[in-house]
Amino acid sequence: MGNIRLYYPNSIVENATSLLSKEHTHYVANVMRLKRGSHINFFNKDGEWVSEIVFLEKDRIEVKFLNRVKESLKKSNIELAICLVKKNPMEIILQKATELGVSKITPVISERTEVKELNHERANKIIIEATEQSNQLSPPEISKITKLKDFINNLNETSKLFFADINSKERLKKEDIKGDNLKTILIGPEGDFTPNERKMILENKNTISFSLSKNILKTETATISALSLVSYSYDL
Repeated sequence: MGNIRLYYPNSIVENATSLLSKEHTHYVANVMRLKRGSHINFFNKDGEWVSEIVFLEKDRIEVKFLNRVKESLKKSNIELAICLVKKNPMEIILQKATELGVSKITPVISERTEVKELNHERANKIIIEATEQSNQLSPPEISKITKLKDFINNLNETSKLFFADINSKERLKKEDIKGDNLKTILIGPEGDFTPNERKMILENKNTISFSLSKNILKTETATISALSLVSYSYDL
């Protein structure tokens, strides 16, 4: 079994020491029951370091950063724009989108979106845990909730918008995905977008509409399918 991995948002300096946060202290001492001399890996966007526990009490743990074992990686150019859904499916979406390597998640409100709020503290906890478990370095950024119209109007002019459209009969093509430009996948609400919303999305010059399945998919299933499809095709 390898060292446990924990996200450390601050700058890491080799051979420096640091006190762990209250949350990490509880996890290391009471959940994992590590001892003085045990190794822990800490990571952030700058890379991953091995550390050693040099002081340990019930409510105070100090570690020394030893050496970097993984360099920083190029940021993913795949983002997710997702219409808010209820708590349980939303948490699945946050977790799986993180595991599949998106760099940003934008919660969207459309006309048929029933849920209007997102617990950002809880959401960040989910994506950090998913980043730790999936051997990645950078948790995706979670944007503020935005209305669909504002999201469309503020899109980067050089980015492509991949619209998972239940009304489309087109399959996604590899040539649509190739290139290092930003790629944003848009997933609609339960009940889909209204005709006017769909028209607005399709009128964007960088929109690529595609079909995921001949079946109607739940939002979390559509998200995983679309992200897997784009990520896999991009890596080929």
